[in-house]
Amino acid sequence: MTDRYQQFARSGVGRLVVRRLGLPNPTPLRRYRLGDPPLNGPALVGAARDGRLDVVPVLKSAGIEVLTQPADGEQARYAALVFDATGIDDPARLRELHEFFHPLIRSVGTCGRVVVLGTPPETVADPRAAVAQRALEGFTRSVGKELRRGATVQLVYVAPGAESSVESTLRFLLSGRSAYVDAQVVRIGTHATTTAEPDDWDHPLAGKVALVTGAARGIGAAIAEVLARDGAHVVALDIPAQGDELSAVANRINGTSLQLDITAEDAPETLAAHLEERHGGVDVFVHNAGITRDRTLGKMKPEAWDAVLSVNLASQLAVNDALLASDTLRAEGRIIGVSSIAGIAGNVGQTNYATSKAGVIGMVQTFAPTLAERGATINAVAPGFIETKMTAAVPLFIREAGRRMNSMSQGGLPVDVAETIAWLAGPGSGAVNGNVVRVCGQSLLGA
Repeated sequence: MTDRYQQFARSGVGRLVVRRLGLPNPTPLRRYRLGDPPLNGPALVGAARDGRLDVVPVLKSAGIEVLTQPADGEQARYAALVFDATGIDDPARLRELHEFFHPLIRSVGTCGRVVVLGTPPETVADPRAAVAQRALEGFTRSVGKELRRGATVQLVYVAPGAESSVESTLRFLLSGRSAYVDAQVVRIGTHATTTAEPDDWDHPLAGKVALVTGAARGIGAAIAEVLARDGAHVVALDIPAQGDELSAVANRINGTSLQLDITAEDAPETLAAHLEERHGGVDVFVHNAGITRDRTLGKMKPEAWDAVLSVNLASQLAVNDALLASDTLRAEGRIIGVSSIAGIAGNVGQTNYATSKAGVIGMVQTFAPTLAERGATINAVAPGFIETKMTAAVPLFIREAGRRMNSMSQGGLPVDVAETIAWLAGPGSGAVNGNVVRVCGQSLLGA
């Protein structure tokens, strides 16, 4: 779907009108392309006193030029600023954030990256240190609203003992793969799963089997394409009515297709049996299938409520039960759900949809410990306004509001959701468990 306003804002006349009227001025985002460098320029790394993370070797291994001192000259530009705030153990020391970022923040380049590293407050015994670490969330979310030109900021909480598990997350957040992920909080833990560096970071899923539900079109098709690009054999699943489109996706990515109604009573067992018989199990399972049946609550028929909850939530729980009971999900497996910012902030006319998507978040939070015990993970993404055929059908003014009401002043693309899922699916992300990551350009809706 074409964003005509963004095209106009980049034209000669449009730039003049946008500047004079103070209208949103969306910057074309730099997205990942195979062979491109992670960053268009150097990353400047700083740290609070007594910080416990040494990320310089990690960044260098990713092919990033690293500086540990500001460059000479007032016109210096940085592709990224990375600050280790784990040493901040008292609210008074939050001043160290200002001391590092104040002279540098306006030097972040177009589509630049800012990453703050902290310690999960719940793991800190000293109350004052825990308060200081929790304060980092307010700092990063505010920075996200101040950055311009497509730049993003993230907060990564690294649990003590998980220092060696940060590479996959930093590679994602500092690259074009995270173009529409902004002002998010990612937790890297020490649960009982392994974090293995892939042999090839460009194809981290080589040798893996992934299944994507709702894969015939839109976001699901993009997820299938990105997972296949990263090396996985992808089983693309959708309902029989989407069979032709589903086959086209599977053929395009050299995967296989499976036509199945996941709400059918026998679907979980059928699915588990198929994966066992054809592929010997599954490494990555993406619950993407979802429907909407929008009406305000007073006008919503019971069957509309039931249909949305069945597809968007109940089927996921049933499939997970079958995968785990049969051990179809392999060791170090990944389950990834697709929630929505509607599940966080709610939305008029979507009580059924928002309920189901909030339930997906509950599923992730509830089952994360269970999956960790098996050496696996469960996470979710929560997309905001993504340019699809579904959003193209939204009335014009509502559509434009959805596009502009975020720090990027534009809608995201299906590939933005897919890239985030691919990061969570990777072998290097084994310490990322129980997270819900919004792919919304820091939408003004919700937290």
